[in-house]
Amino acid sequence: MVAKTFYKDFISRILLPSLFLFIINIGYAQIVLPACFTDNMVLQQQTKVNLWGTHPPGKNLTITTSWNNKTYKATVDANGNWKIKVSTPIYGGPYTITFNDGKITALKNILIGEVWVCSGQSNMEMPLTGFYGDVLNLKNELADAANYPEIRMLKIDNKTSFTPLDNVQTKGAWAICNLQTVRDFSAVAYFFAKNLFLDKHIPIGIINSTWGGTVAEAWTSGSALKTMPSFALFVNAVEGGLTQQKLDARYQTELRHWIDSINANDPGGLMQGKLLWAEPDFDDSAWQKMTVPTYWEQAGVPDYDGTMWFRKKITIPAAWAGKDLKLSMGGIDDYDVSYFNGAEIGHTELFIYKRSYTIPGSLVKAGENTIAIRVFDNGGLGGINKGPLQLLLAADTTGQINLAGQWVYHKANTLTLLQQPPVQSNSINRPTLIYNAMINPILPYTIKGVIWYQGESNADRATQYRQLFPLLINDWRQKWNEGNFPFYFVQIANYSAIGQPPAANWPALRDAQLSALIVPNTGMAVTIDIGDANNIHPQNKQETGRRLALIARARTYGENIPYSGPIYKSQVINGDKIELKFTHTDKGLLSKGDTLKGFIIAGANRKFYPARALIAGDKVIVNSGNVENPVAVRYAWANNPFCNLYNGANLPASPFRTDNWDDIR
Repeated sequence: MVAKTFYKDFISRILLPSLFLFIINIGYAQIVLPACFTDNMVLQQQTKVNLWGTHPPGKNLTITTSWNNKTYKATVDANGNWKIKVSTPIYGGPYTITFNDGKITALKNILIGEVWVCSGQSNMEMPLTGFYGDVLNLKNELADAANYPEIRMLKIDNKTSFTPLDNVQTKGAWAICNLQTVRDFSAVAYFFAKNLFLDKHIPIGIINSTWGGTVAEAWTSGSALKTMPSFALFVNAVEGGLTQQKLDARYQTELRHWIDSINANDPGGLMQGKLLWAEPDFDDSAWQKMTVPTYWEQAGVPDYDGTMWFRKKITIPAAWAGKDLKLSMGGIDDYDVSYFNGAEIGHTELFIYKRSYTIPGSLVKAGENTIAIRVFDNGGLGGINKGPLQLLLAADTTGQINLAGQWVYHKANTLTLLQQPPVQSNSINRPTLIYNAMINPILPYTIKGVIWYQGESNADRATQYRQLFPLLINDWRQKWNEGNFPFYFVQIANYSAIGQPPAANWPALRDAQLSALIVPNTGMAVTIDIGDANNIHPQNKQETGRRLALIARARTYGENIPYSGPIYKSQVINGDKIELKFTHTDKGLLSKGDTLKGFIIAGANRKFYPARALIAGDKVIVNSGNVENPVAVRYAWANNPFCNLYNGANLPASPFRTDNWDDIR
């Protein structure tokens, strides 16, 4: 009770007046700081860090840092911009930075420590609890978070821009780690920071710039992407004045042409401008039945990509006749064109986006009516896969008809017979646009390094990623102007949900990530053993963060510890056997299980067979009775392989191949 009373008194007498003064001062001060500068921020220790902002020209501006009581004078240029460097001490705090232009603006509770940027797609974005599910042992992790107020995180808002921005947007300030705030922290970054803190007892600041489902080229600068022909055309168009409005207009034209071309070639038949399979009097009695919502791969139609028609006859009450209705659908994978009594009522070219189409009253009659939906799936899972599925009165949504249940369906055109639709005009995955909004504005912020988890969205272009990913790394280093700072990344985990292509491209993408280790001062955390076959967002983010931290502790902070599992080095062919050598065999190679698994072997005909594999010292010897003259070995070459090669530090071997063959699974 005494502690609670003291705390309330402290808030009312000290903090609230100070907060009020801070708000008043900001209201009258003319200095504008970037959104990444707030109370509770972390600055990089023992270096010269950048401070910057805007201020009306012609006004004096001084900045004082409390850790050394030194005052700096900032020069404001003709455009109102200023930027200075201030020296930081060894880790510690809390400190204050005071800005004085005649009025005082202060940033408080600043810690000096280590600042890392975390970036990538959803497996780095995934919080401890939230939209991708909970991490393992969530309750214990939340309770433990209160022990680490020296860990701070700033989340950058998800934005795109056609031009490089000077300031980021954030929904809040730097957050101090506690039971509540940690829920929204990047889980991988938090466990990375936690491991570093437990080892170093140094404050750790994480700038969280992540976005689920994004591709690497969206995170790369336009100047770098222009060196790759695949992206140069778009980047040059942006630099030439392409805007969102122009792109939207062009996209709508191209989209209509694409839909018209599908109509013209649809097996449903186009007659006098009408698709027969959409017409209410079409005889669909021979079509098969499917209960929706569902993915069609999970309802008896495996390995099918392309267009598929769905039809359902419904009874409309007499009171609804002639009234506008709404067709509401929770989600479709990927695109749809929807019809009511033969007339198109809407189309959407967005993945899993909710649909709500207005049905004009002129189409609505009492009694039997027909809904027809043509679904286009461009890979992976497909179908009308999310509810609710409802037909509603537009003027009174309390009246509704449930459409979930049995529909009839028929395949139309396979993906190979269709020209892919154009890139969505509002896609987040256009080259350089995320970089412009979420990386360019924080380039002045002085950092220690970057941790990165991305690749799933580029898995269909693994060969391209071999060039693109190193380009991104070198691009960030050049633009940040911080030298070859550490860039540590996660190799994508094992995953094999229903509907994935039989061999997919995940093994090739992992191999492209492995090849990026040739870039200086990089490191890779292998996660081939801690994924989830049925969840692209595995729960064990603790181990992912720990493995990244091992790399940082060894490579950045100089500890003499194992930080990587075995990495393929070379092979020697010896008769009907291949001997494989590895680096990072700390304390020796070992298998988890009675025998090594996950190896396949091939001869000159490039046909792979399961192989026997034995550990012999720091080597693995591989052979198969089906291959008399072997030339190549692959390990863990599958979406979700069963593989069990480790080193004595209990770190798994990276998947690898000894060949450079294309299009071989």
